[in-house]
Amino acid sequence: MRILQSGPALVVALFTLFMTHDAPAQSYPSKPIRLVVPLAAGGTGDTLARLVAERLTETLGQQVVVENRPGANGQIGVDVVVKSAPDGYTIVMGSTGSIAINPGLYGTKLPFDPVRDLAPVTQVANTASILVVHPSLPVRNVKELIVLTKSRPGQLFYSSAGSGSTPHLNMALFASMAKINLVHVPYRGSSPGRIALASGETQAMIDGLIPALPLIKSGKVRALGVTSKERNPAVPEVPTIAEAGVPDYVADVWYGVLAPAAVPKDIIARLHAGILQGLQAPDLKKRLADQGAQPVGNTPGQFGAYIKSEIAKWAKVVKESGAKPD
Repeated sequence: MRILQSGPALVVALFTLFMTHDAPAQSYPSKPIRLVVPLAAGGTGDTLARLVAERLTETLGQQVVVENRPGANGQIGVDVVVKSAPDGYTIVMGSTGSIAINPGLYGTKLPFDPVRDLAPVTQVANTASILVVHPSLPVRNVKELIVLTKSRPGQLFYSSAGSGSTPHLNMALFASMAKINLVHVPYRGSSPGRIALASGETQAMIDGLIPALPLIKSGKVRALGVTSKERNPAVPEVPTIAEAGVPDYVADVWYGVLAPAAVPKDIIARLHAGILQGLQAPDLKKRLADQGAQPVGNTPGQFGAYIKSEIAKWAKVVKESGAKPD
């Protein structure tokens, strides 16, 4: 029969066990952290990641290095993180596309399961998109666009960044909820799609707010509604699509930090606290606003629940739209 330790020996054993368990959090981070961005450099997700990395470097006292690993709608970069050591030194800036849309778009061909294989840290920010039309279109608001489209079914074309891209599915969701028939024209990226709209080659697009602003201000496109739940401070005069005629329509493009699933919870807590501290700084809030982004900073549990709801939401949109990966 095994004899349990007692007295001083038990105290020493329990102390040793506690110190061994707590050691990762006590020493973390002891070397640079890699923040993988599964997108090309220069875009909104990359910009947000660099802002987060800058603040995490300050709050954690270790360099946070951004590494761009674009490709396959974000699959490549996310997969790198999923397969990395679960020690908190490799994390990812996930987004609507790479985390929520891909499961429905790629199905069993996706090499990872975002819910099973990743641990949510926090949702960093929501970024607004905006419904814009070519000024030759005789519409001034969302309701007029819906009426016009219903009178000309299948005759109006909209640009996107490619089949299965976030701009594509944002518009597919809008068309489904508004019960209208718009013809999808995929381009290889948002920039070509934006150029096509400005030239009149297409008539509509749901584009990122910040890249669309110069075209809006120059009169080359007309803004009808933002996709977010609330109006955006960058264009306060533009209503949300929900208030402009399609109730309950919300299609934020969100970004958030995740780690490999087996990363210890105390390290997740350190990362969460560091990011949250940065998001609460007034100057960072302003820099996010300059990108058309609004900070979130929810808990790992809240972010995890949101991811599950987003995967279900976009799987339905993918199925109804018939979207296929490029």
